[in-house]
Amino acid sequence: MADTSLQFVIVDGHSVIHAWDELRRMHAAGARRYLAREALLKRLRLYQDMTGTRVVVVFDGVGTKVTDEREAAGLQVFYADAGRTADSVIERLVAKYAATFAIRVATADQMERDTVESFGAVCMSPEELRYEVERAETDLGHRIKS
Repeated sequence: MADTSLQFVIVDGHSVIHAWDELRRMHAAGARRYLAREALLKRLRLYQDMTGTRVVVVFDGVGTKVTDEREAAGLQVFYADAGRTADSVIERLVAKYAATFAIRVATADQMERDTVESFGAVCMSPEELRYEVERAETDLGHRIKS
């Protein structure tokens, strides 16, 4: 039985970037496409801070090994190596941890959704993630005004 006191959202980074209009436009800007990734990470940091849900973001990468960047009390970001996809990294994380923790996966990829659900994760669309992020941003705005 999964420990629901610690909840995780694993985000398929490029899937969300391509699903959110403003991020997709940034990403299409060629040499400055990294700005889309930075904008997504900034919004997800706020979401994590406001909700207490741990956020793990996975991107496709080009290196020789999977890299894991952990921010102090912040997001955990994985970059797949050149021989793997972000999907395969997400699947491995879910297969390893879904029996221990409550995990949701944000992706638009139906095959990925089917796979991680078979391992015990719950899926959400990029639009559902956007709704939750916007709600956290609104909550922050209300706290600041109070």
